[in-house]
Amino acid sequence: MTRAPYNDAARVGIVGGSGLYAMEGLIGAEPVDVDTPFGKPSDSIIVGELCGVPVAFLPRHGRGHRISPTELPVRANIYALKTLGVERLISVSAVGSLKEELRPLDMVVPDQLIDRTYRRVSTFFEDGIVGHIAFAQPFCPHLSGLLYEAAKTSGVTTQMGGTCIVMEGPAFSTVAESNLYRSWGADLIGMTALPEAKLAREAEMCYATLACVTDYDVWHSSEEQVTVELVVANLLKNVAASQEALRRLLPSMSSERPCDCSSALRDAVITARDAIPTEAKETLQPIIGKYIS
Repeated sequence: MTRAPYNDAARVGIVGGSGLYAMEGLIGAEPVDVDTPFGKPSDSIIVGELCGVPVAFLPRHGRGHRISPTELPVRANIYALKTLGVERLISVSAVGSLKEELRPLDMVVPDQLIDRTYRRVSTFFEDGIVGHIAFAQPFCPHLSGLLYEAAKTSGVTTQMGGTCIVMEGPAFSTVAESNLYRSWGADLIGMTALPEAKLAREAEMCYATLACVTDYDVWHSSEEQVTVELVVANLLKNVAASQEALRRLLPSMSSERPCDCSSALRDAVITARDAIPTEAKETLQPIIGKYIS
């Protein structure tokens, strides 16, 4: 296994969450081991073709689910996918529902996030370089729309839009926390969309999430209490639907990106160019190279 060159052929990345550790149907699948300045990614990245589209697949928690949400090497994951040429990144994630109408085994393509994490590094910009990305819309609206259209034809009830709370974990919520988040009007709760979405935006990737509802968190007194067994059992039921949605999505994407994601850093780096340390320029070359000579 070798490090792939920057801007290689895999323009679409898929990050599989709990239960989705392999992508069926990849033609010519090969594992690629990418070293990054931020350490190793969660696992080898599997590169191949799906529905005629070059794809890079990464199991977020590693095969065998070895890495907790807090310990995920998200910067390494995004950086590695960037060096493989990924421009669009689709996340598949397990989430809890905070609303009665979002039932277990439903799917949601969320459009907003609330950050309740506190132990995670959420930027590439440090050590002498400062960047402030726009993050009012944390998901790419164009890619999210395409993902929704693909998901709703997979036979699973799917909702477009919704706010996802991202908690630190790894423990599930208390009842008081769950009811607080419901009072905020949030729809979903998960543990992995952040800092993944922020780092994808810094890497100028289009980012969208297919959130698979596995439970009612702990607020719903008449439903089974959330457990790992319940989460995994329900997610496994949705794995086939998730993969079918992705197969339907890929042919619908054109080579052009009619959104602002590809220029997210154009005005974001505030540090004077001559003040950026050489080491930072070299480290972030795949991220900021087109803006920093």
